[in-house]
Amino acid sequence: MAKIEIYTRSVCPYCNMAKGLLQSKGQEWVEHNIDSDPAKADEMIERADGRMTVPEIFIDDKLIGGYDDLVALERDGALDGLL
Repeated sequence: MAKIEIYTRSVCPYCNMAKGLLQSKGQEWVEHNIDSDPAKADEMIERADGRMTVPEIFIDDKLIGGYDDLVALERDGALDGLL
């Protein structure tokens, strides 16, 4: 199973939709809430090449991007291969 990490905020509909998509695929992930742990925000920005929006999703330490990027992978049939 792939290692999935998601940087989120407490109130973020796109974060919830990304987690819902991954849950529908039977996946588990590590969630880093940048509201409750501000140091994680700096970590996210560094890992995501300066991107400051949430969610930021990583699969096996590779930046996938946000919710729209995750959905694009699913639509293209490439997400299952990463998982």
